[in-house]
Amino acid sequence: MPTPYPQEFRDDVVRVARNRDGGVTIEQIAADFGVHPMTPTKWMRRADVDRG
Repeated sequence: MPTPYPQEFRDDVVRVARNRDGGVTIEQIAADFGVHPMTPTKWMRRADVDRG
């Protein structure tokens, strides 16, 4: 089982993904942070649910 990432790290990835410039893909952001390409998408969905 992979070690979970700290919440602060997750929040940072979500913030960067949501504020990305046009032409920057989620895959590029994932590569920059060293996570799987689907991870930022799942974390953004989770953040939306948590916000209500």
